[in-house]
Amino acid sequence: MNIVKANGIELAWNSYGHADAEPILLISGLGTQMMRWSEPFCKGLAARGYRVIRFDNRDAGCSTHFRTSPAPDFGALAAALMAGRRPDVPYTLYDMAADAIGLLDALGIAKAHVVGRSMGGMIAQVLAGDHADRVLSLTSIMSSTGNPALPQAAPDVMAMMMRPAPDPMIDPEGFLAVRLAFARRIAGTGYPLDEDAHRTVLLEEVRRCFDPGGTARQIAAMAVAGDRRARLANITVPTLVIHGTDDPLIPPACGQDTALSIPNAVYLPIDGMGHDLPREFEIRIIDAMCDVMKGRSCHEGT
Repeated sequence: MNIVKANGIELAWNSYGHADAEPILLISGLGTQMMRWSEPFCKGLAARGYRVIRFDNRDAGCSTHFRTSPAPDFGALAAALMAGRRPDVPYTLYDMAADAIGLLDALGIAKAHVVGRSMGGMIAQVLAGDHADRVLSLTSIMSSTGNPALPQAAPDVMAMMMRPAPDPMIDPEGFLAVRLAFARRIAGTGYPLDEDAHRTVLLEEVRRCFDPGGTARQIAAMAVAGDRRARLANITVPTLVIHGTDDPLIPPACGQDTALSIPNAVYLPIDGMGHDLPREFEIRIIDAMCDVMKGRSCHEGT
């Protein structure tokens, strides 16, 4: 793991593949750390001739945490948004996109293929829309546009996501039980959740940093992002949108809306995939990404 200063903060990162190869920047989702982009996935992309860079977003992992900013009051946040007021939040998705640009700057990278999952997909969309000169292609996975007319997460899924987990330093088994139950709920029907592998990732994340306040601040950043469709309409780089047909957290309609909002985007729904990236789907996703990154059209459909 490496640490660089970028956009006024510190970002933790590592990479796979040759330093001179064409770069891919992987952006993680809400409250998760860089290792959610699995080593086999990163090595699979590197084997295709790319330099694969993954990093911890601000308020996650070993990157800078904004602990001096209190965790948002979600009731007040929702009330402000309903009233049409812009709530005060510690930072926005646009700040997080600026972090990614700062990381590229620190690494001496002029342009990169940008790939994001969930919240990371939203950040990747901002990069492609607002920093087009730095983006070679966009892959948005299990993400959304901010369109207020889109369906929301299933109520029980939202409740599980917002439920505080026990402190893993005090009750590690209770913490794992809560997090694994959520992972099972958002997994698709195509392949069962690999609970041993997921438990290992959860424990590694705890070892590196446990900061539920950071996740809350990231939620606030997403909440104020608004409808991004007008920005997405200006994206001109080759774009791939991937979404699981079983996603109960960000429903498939959100992926469809993303693809419809970006000119000439390729939409790839994956049967049986939920809000996760099972190992069994990795090769198919890598193949589709490489087709778009190399300027080829990939097969649309399941």
